[in-house]
Amino acid sequence: MPQVPADNAMTTERVALGRKLFYDTNLSANQTQSCASCHQQQYGFGENSATSVGSTGQVHRRNSQALVNVAYNKTLTWAHDGITAIEQQVLLPMFGEEPVELGITGHEQQVLARFKTKEYQSLFEQAYPDEDISFLLISKALASFVRSLISLNAPFDDYAYRGQDNAISESALRGMNLFFSEKFECHHCHGGFNFTQSTSHEQQVIDRRPFHNTGLYFIEQEGGYPKKDIGLAEVSGIERDNGRFRAPTLRNIERTAPYMHDGSLATLEQVIDFYAAGGRLLTSGKFAGDGRNNPLKSQFVRGIEMTEQEKQDLLAFLLTLTDEQFLTNPAHAAPNN
Repeated sequence: MPQVPADNAMTTERVALGRKLFYDTNLSANQTQSCASCHQQQYGFGENSATSVGSTGQVHRRNSQALVNVAYNKTLTWAHDGITAIEQQVLLPMFGEEPVELGITGHEQQVLARFKTKEYQSLFEQAYPDEDISFLLISKALASFVRSLISLNAPFDDYAYRGQDNAISESALRGMNLFFSEKFECHHCHGGFNFTQSTSHEQQVIDRRPFHNTGLYFIEQEGGYPKKDIGLAEVSGIERDNGRFRAPTLRNIERTAPYMHDGSLATLEQVIDFYAAGGRLLTSGKFAGDGRNNPLKSQFVRGIEMTEQEKQDLLAFLLTLTDEQFLTNPAHAAPNN
């Protein structure tokens, strides 16, 4: 089971409240966006856009992460190793000022007053009895809904965990063997049942908070990644963390395009080609440079000699991680009222 804070145990009432809040544009100061604006169910609760745009129109620098099995995540943003609880994380889009997302800061009382309706008061009372409506309770309820977004019903799960040998194709089976091979080494950063190292659960003893430099950029005159986003180094202040970002889950990866922290790779085929090359060469533009030569690049991104058939097999395997039930589950969709 996932680890859940002692002061915010999962209940049906808390998930129901969180679901309603998740889809409510009243949570943004100008009432134009909700959490669901950037986390859309058909895209694995991500967004089909390279980077997001906040409620005030500010263009963000990062891709909206998919909310797939977030209950099992050890870390919760692209490049921060200190944010490990969903209750913490949801405060960033709510109150963050750079970039502005929901833009609540400076409008706290105005926004909170919108949830003092008869309907919401009843929902809050059922979820958190005898507690006053507050942003603390809002963050707890949102966290409860996000924890309920569990995806474990893909064809891969039928094959690997339910013994259905015909659940995936021969091509996908070959791709799975390549994925977990030492030649391809995908599993080193995308391993385990959730296909990411950044995994935690009630039996997980090791505190894993891995971040990786994949050689997406290397601007020699700037010392590594573009100054607009140097990844974990922005938080740690440690030079070796330049360009290190969290490896997201690969579950539902088919539906969460575009890819990478800045949405700079449009398709899964491009992602596979990128890793096969051992990084990315940009010959022109303001980020020109050869990421393959980035000295801080992960040891597991060394390049792969890959045939076209192997590429197609690997792609076929990645498609077996798509959970159609999760992507269409009405219990995760916007409430009717």
